[in-house]
This record gives sequence, C-alpha cells and structure tokens, in this order.
Amino acid sequence: MIIESFDYLPLEAKNIRETVFVNEQGFNYEFDDIDDISTHLVLYVDNEAAATCRFFLDKKKDTYLIGRIAVLKNYRGLGLGSQLLQRAENLITKKGGKLIRLSAQLQAVEFYRKNGYIGESETHYDESYPHVWMYKRLIDTSDK
Repeated sequence: MIIESFDYLPLEAKNIRETVFVNEQGFNYEFDDIDDISTHLVLYVDNEAAATCRFFLDKKKDTYLIGRIAVLKNYRGLGLGSQLLQRAENLITKKGGKLIRLSAQLQAVEFYRKNGYIGESETHYDESYPHVWMYKRLIDTSDK
C-alpha cells in the first residue's frame, strides 16, 4: 500500500470520486473550486488506485477540513479509509493544524467515531443526503 499526495486533483482521485459519489450514491455536484485549493491523497494497492480524500485549510475558521473520502467497492472493509484518514491527519499536523472538521454522511458516522471524531451538529443535508459535522483535535507529537 502506498499513499501519494498531490496539490492538484489527479485523474485517479477524480475517477474514484465519480465512481463512488456520482455513480453509486447519485450526487450531482461532486467537483468544485475547493479541489483547486486542496491537498489530494490517493491510496494505491498493488499499483491500483483504491481510495482518495482531500483536505484544505479554512483560513476563516483556522481549521482544516477533510472531505471526499472514498474507497472503491472492491477495497472496502480492509481498513483503507482509516489509513487514508490517518495520513491526512499526519500531514495536517505537520502543517501546524490543531483541529479537523468534516461533514460526515450519517452512514459513515460510526467510521469517524472509531477514528476519534466527535459529532458537533444536528443533521444537515447535502444534495438530500443527511450529514453531521464532526471534529477532532490533533495532538502534536513531533517534540516527544
């Protein structure tokens, strides 16, 4: 397993997001201007792109936002989402980030809880899919 980081939206990430969010889940507005300011991660298994996510700094709120976490169907259940999330958290910590927020689909809330995220809002809707905001405070371990 290899996780690569990109400062642009690579084709592999675009294909995974289109497969998961557009084709499987029916989202219409998957790609946006945030892709232009995000760091994109792609997780490869045996040289095949299997999962992706993006993160960016919300300067107004002084917090990092992680989103668009997607794992292709035939790679689910292998812990790849958690590994991808951990890599994003490590990179955010190296950039000095102390807080991460994300908007989780209700079906994924337990996944995020298992990875240390705490719910912080009532349900809101993104393209008619229920989501909740969650957060995680990061601990800088670079001096330890």
